[in-house]
Amino acid sequence: MTTTATLTERYISATIRSLTPEVQDDVRAELEGSIADAIDAKLEQGETPAAAERAVLTELGDPGILAAGYADRPLHLIGPKYYLVWWRLLKLLLIIVPICAFGGVMLGQLIDGAPTGEIIGTAVVAALGSVVHVGFWVTLVFFVLERTGADTGVRWSVDQLPEPTQNGAGRADAIASIVFLVLGAGAVFWDAFVGFFPTEGAPIALLNPALWPWGITFLLALFVAEALLAVFVYAQRRWTIGAAVVNTVLAAVFAAWSLTLLVQGELVNPEFLDYVFTDNGVTDETMRILTVITGFCLVAFPIWDIVDGWIKTARARRP
Repeated sequence: MTTTATLTERYISATIRSLTPEVQDDVRAELEGSIADAIDAKLEQGETPAAAERAVLTELGDPGILAAGYADRPLHLIGPKYYLVWWRLLKLLLIIVPICAFGGVMLGQLIDGAPTGEIIGTAVVAALGSVVHVGFWVTLVFFVLERTGADTGVRWSVDQLPEPTQNGAGRADAIASIVFLVLGAGAVFWDAFVGFFPTEGAPIALLNPALWPWGITFLLALFVAEALLAVFVYAQRRWTIGAAVVNTVLAAVFAAWSLTLLVQGELVNPEFLDYVFTDNGVTDETMRILTVITGFCLVAFPIWDIVDGWIKTARARRP
């Protein structure tokens, strides 16, 4: 003969089954007493026994949540103790890792001489895969920390307060940009009239002497435009959409100009290439790889400059 369990018995069994055996009896006794008292209170208000029992158990809520409270077990993936650390680290890695994955795979495919479609597709897949892995593994680490109660050693203090930012429009930024451009122009002239690479005789220029005068004049004009842009941004005290557009155009023009000359073999001084590489037995395949790496850098740095300009513009437009 079997006896049908009451709602209260079913509720208590559902609550204590996920608890350790050491506490099950104590929790059962506590729940039986508190439920009985609550039912008695509703009976005094005129409710029927069945209605009173159902109402009390409904008010107690999901037995799984109640059991988690008894076991001091969190029911969230990342709690407030670790949430901000997790979120800041995740955002940082989601910026750095996919870009590095995309660039690294693209560079490798370029060196292998893969078709354009394969280069782009493989790089995109690698970047998306890195996003998934970063999200999963970073979250898993903090999930384990949350469940084990481990101490990360991270303690907030006033020393961690960020310095006030001026969205890249401060005096220091303008001065740094202009100084860098002046040094770049000076390096171009030094390379042309003195030579950078030392030899047993006169130093050899790195840039192709055939770029003079028009090619170098064009490069110096880009330097001047960048300097004027830095002055404009400082005068406005903020980055604007117009400044970001001009910055994008200048970076794109420099990348296109330098990459075109590199591919045509007109950017680097042939005498320098012969002295450093060809005369020392460097093969054509190695020279091709070096050209690919150089071209990759000539594109990567302008892209970063473009992204940086738009990030500063977005920050400046925040209320």
